[in-house]
Amino acid sequence: MLPRWSRAVAQLSRLGTQQNLNLRNEFYVVSRQTYARAAAVAPDTAFTVEKPLPAEPVVNLDKLFWSKPSSLALAPDSPLRIDEPQYGSFQRAILRMLLFYSKQSKSIRGANVVYKRIVSQVDKPGIYEVFNLEKTFKTTFSLLVLHMWLCLRRLKEEGKDGVEFGQYIYEIYNHDVELRVSKAGVNLLLSRWMKDLEKIFYGNIVAYDAAVLPEAKLDDLQNVIWRNVFSDDGSSQPTGDASRAVQAMARYIRRELSCLSLTDKEAMFSGNFMFTPLKGEKPKSEASK
Repeated sequence: MLPRWSRAVAQLSRLGTQQNLNLRNEFYVVSRQTYARAAAVAPDTAFTVEKPLPAEPVVNLDKLFWSKPSSLALAPDSPLRIDEPQYGSFQRAILRMLLFYSKQSKSIRGANVVYKRIVSQVDKPGIYEVFNLEKTFKTTFSLLVLHMWLCLRRLKEEGKDGVEFGQYIYEIYNHDVELRVSKAGVNLLLSRWMKDLEKIFYGNIVAYDAAVLPEAKLDDLQNVIWRNVFSDDGSSQPTGDASRAVQAMARYIRRELSCLSLTDKEAMFSGNFMFTPLKGEKPKSEASK
């Protein structure tokens, strides 16, 4: 859904040696809005010139992501949990006066944990190895938006509370993206880049949501994934290993959507859940099928 996205990517990748920006790409025109106003729809996209997929896949993609969905909530005794700190009665009284336990403060802390889960899944090498992706700014950004969409879509199931909580996550995401763009070499016209990335974000929300509607065609999600994650410009069609990788990612996305729906509200609002682990090797449960 992102026409001429590769041109923007090429520009960004040259910013390390150029100070003259000329951003004139044709993005999907989606008006700026808060996540709360756009909550009826969903995300997608990425960054840097992509290289061809490696010739040899790291895993047997045809055997992945067929297992039955299950809750992603962490067990109460999991060392990966991040729970609210426990203080004595006097400290709690002081903190309560400072609004530490207010709904807003608790939501902000929870949103930070949720975003850490998203970044953890996107920044680990496993997701690039499994789907045979080159780790570039483009692919990292597209996967970041994809996992934001997975979480925001699940939170919408909680009604107004979920939409409001999603807004906190979106604000954290926005700040992180700004830091990532700056790190990539954009120091001039940063606000302009962020506005364009915002359009991309909301355009991708629409694309992903439409692709998983009951009336959507079976290959709609695969087509969106190909355009937003794998392809430079979306004009070509995936073949061979690339086609298998796109199909596997579509199964991964549908399974994560089901798993998140099975994950309880407390886990979603506290961030005490983990996306399905992805490693560059055959999971035993999948390999034994």
